[in-house]
Amino acid sequence: MNAYVQRVLQDLKDRNPNQPEFHQAATEILSSLSVVFDKHPEYEKSGLLEMLVEPERVIMFRVPWVDDNGNVHVNKGYRVQFNGAIGPYKGGLRFRSNVNLSIIKFLGFEQIFKNSLTGLPIGGGKGGSDFDPKGKSDNEIMRFCQAFMSELFRHIGQDTDVPAGDIGVGAREIGYMFGYYRKLANEHVGVLTGRGLAYGGSLARTEATGYGLIYLMEEMLKEKKLSFKNKTCVISGSGNVAIFANEKVTQLGGKVVAMSDSDGYIYDADGIDLDLVKEIKLARRGRISEYADKRSGAKYVAGCKGIWSVACDYAMPCATQNELDLDDAKMLVANGVKAVGEGANMPSTIEAAEYFQANGVLFAPAKAANAGGVACSALEMAQSSMRSFWTFEEVDRKLQSIMVNIFRNIKAAAERYDMPGNYIAGANIAGFEKVATAMMAHGVC
Repeated sequence: MNAYVQRVLQDLKDRNPNQPEFHQAATEILSSLSVVFDKHPEYEKSGLLEMLVEPERVIMFRVPWVDDNGNVHVNKGYRVQFNGAIGPYKGGLRFRSNVNLSIIKFLGFEQIFKNSLTGLPIGGGKGGSDFDPKGKSDNEIMRFCQAFMSELFRHIGQDTDVPAGDIGVGAREIGYMFGYYRKLANEHVGVLTGRGLAYGGSLARTEATGYGLIYLMEEMLKEKKLSFKNKTCVISGSGNVAIFANEKVTQLGGKVVAMSDSDGYIYDADGIDLDLVKEIKLARRGRISEYADKRSGAKYVAGCKGIWSVACDYAMPCATQNELDLDDAKMLVANGVKAVGEGANMPSTIEAAEYFQANGVLFAPAKAANAGGVACSALEMAQSSMRSFWTFEEVDRKLQSIMVNIFRNIKAAAERYDMPGNYIAGANIAGFEKVATAMMAHGVC
């Protein structure tokens, strides 16, 4: 590893103890960028890397709210505005009990490069809370979202920071937060994306991350003259990303045989009945175990990690970070997996990703493969600015074009640095180059 990169990485770990997720993201990205710094000593002279790894702004606040029984609860709220060199901060809000500063910084750092890869003018940020919407009433969630926005609204804006949804934050939560932002700020602007169609949202936004994953994988598979047609796939998760990745795979002639949630996974050798999954997960917010009760021949297995023991041609982890470890990677390779596409944010551990690459598995890393969601969010921002509204087909065409270009750019970057086929390095390098050019132009700031 380049001595400068190594020094900055060690300093980052020393200055940010007890933040393992942030350390993981920084290690994975900076290791890939080492070859870039070998060729560009001017970056060290400018202190570019020291500035890059330090968030421009970290906002932490308390979120007091009242449940339906009149009890007061206090959660933690976060917004990390990591890097705005190429545009307004852009990144989702995650509501989940395990959210902490390390996870938000890990996601925000990753978001810098993902957003850059889209080719659109958006910087990197992330936020959220350790509030868990599961089991809460709509009124409790509304009160929490309003309390959260009562502080966050001071720090965001359509040309400053534009949050979106993430785990635990869907259309319902975005609606409550946008309504309260509009009340507090007295303006109706595109300050949140993922909004409902009735108040400025974009068609295809719900499908974008899942569709985008498959569009990029499809382009990657062409490198080996492969396709989805007649291939067996396993997709972890059962939220929007997993559901619409499944939908696009099916449209392309593939068959998804397993999906999961945090409790366990389902296996259906005949192919997952996606309409049934949508009814359970999207319409009723039920548990994936209900699928096996309603579908003859399907099997439910408690414990979601076991999903990677299911033999498949292509695997798509679409649930959460670090869900697929080295042991899982070894099982998948032993069972003949040919390609892996990351639909969640860094769902494979570093060791698992390295094992896939070392064993000839095509590997599409998250910052490239799941960029479809933020790309469509940026398209929503453009529509908001123009007071315009594009058809589903228009947005979908733009999304597909963006994802194809992302793959071509990461492929070219990997080849430019003599690492053909290493799409992890290619994604990190291609994402970094645009940000670095902007930061150098801005000077020390």
